[in-house]
Parts: sequence; C-alpha cells; structure tokens
Amino acid sequence: MNQGSSATPPTMAVPVTLLVVEDDATINQALTDRLVAEGFRVVQAFDGPGAVVAQEVHAPDLVVLDVMLPGFDGLEVCRRIQAVRPVPVLMLTARTDETDLLVGLGVGADDYVTKPFRMREVVARIRALLRRVERARALATEQPPVLALGDLEIDRASRRVSVAAEPVHLTPLEFDLLLALALDPGAVRGRDDLMRQVWGWADAGGTRTLDSHVKALRAKLGPDRVRTVHGVGYALEVGR
Repeated sequence: MNQGSSATPPTMAVPVTLLVVEDDATINQALTDRLVAEGFRVVQAFDGPGAVVAQEVHAPDLVVLDVMLPGFDGLEVCRRIQAVRPVPVLMLTARTDETDLLVGLGVGADDYVTKPFRMREVVARIRALLRRVERARALATEQPPVLALGDLEIDRASRRVSVAAEPVHLTPLEFDLLLALALDPGAVRGRDDLMRQVWGWADAGGTRTLDSHVKALRAKLGPDRVRTVHGVGYALEVGR
C-alpha cells in the first residue's frame, strides 16, 4: 500500500494541499507537476487504501480521485474520506454512463472530469471547487440562519435539511445547489447562472454535472420538488 508522497512549490509559505489519487503513474505525475506549477502542494496516492491513509495523514483541502483503483475503487475511497471529514472531491472517470456518475455524486463527489481530459480544465475545476467552499463558509454566517419553505427546512449554519421534519442527507454540493434555488423560491434560475453561483464556472461541459445533481436532489427530496423549465433552467417548488 502506498501512503502517498508529496510535492510542494518552493514559493508558497502555506499552499493549499491537494491529494491526487491515480493508479497510472504517468498521469499521476503529470497532474502533480502541473498542480505544483500552479502553486499547490500535492500529495500522491496510487491505490484505494493508500488514498485513505494519505487523507488521514495530510488532511488535504481537496481530493482529485480516479474511479478505477486497485485495492478498492474511488467510490469506496470517497465514502470513507467523507465519513471522516467532508472535503471537496473531483473525480476522474473513463465512465460516461449516467448511473455511474450519479453513484459518484451520491457518495460525496462534487464534480467529475471525463478522461481523456485537458490539464487546464482540471485546474479550472479545482479552483472553482475551492472558491465554492469559501462561498459556502460565508453564506453560513448570513441571516436568516434557517429557511422554512413549506415542509422543507434548510439550516444554513449546520447545513442540515429536513422534509416534513424528517432529516435528509445531502452531499455538500447538493446542499449548495438547493440553497441557491431556495434563496429565490419559485423563480426560474438559469443553468449558466446556477453553474456560476454553485460551481464557480459555466461552460457547455458543465451542464451534465448540474443535471446530475438536480436528479440527485429529486431522488432525495421528492420528484416534484425541483421543476425543469426546458431551455432555461430550474426552479424550486414551494407550494406544499
């Protein structure tokens, strides 16, 4: 089991720490080199058990996680690390089946990039996820702390959600998407607008990520909770 090695840029005193988990040594090193050049400190792991240990030892600010890994796969890695400490996860996958992608989002992944990928796209997604974390922290201090919309209750401070007084477990990004819709209940939010607010970026490749998270919200909150306005975006239904 590989417990991870690290590389740190020479010019940053306290850089953001990333954990790169990829069993292909060439891809892993290429990602590491690019991310170090971008100013990040990078910890490397090459299998499932090594990823879990590296997360425990280094407490990274974000994890770049391949789905297919020896030992156990990236989905199991994501389950284990999220159970200990919530952390943004960008998954790397060669799978394009939507069911597989929804499973990844369901265990706590925030976003995914499909192989083959461009390095600049991975860097952009990482920076967007880190910005989202900072925005979420800022929103948690705003008033009102609790939004009550019909039978839906959203506690911004504790990041807890309930429907008809029953708790609903949402991943960090599902919570942020729901909150973005709930801040303007009933109004149609454009897809690009939601991508910018929740993910921090908007491009044609991101719409599938948004659609997948909306499907996950519907599965957890009820199929009629989020309304689709074709060609425009989504709206949160509150008439309950």
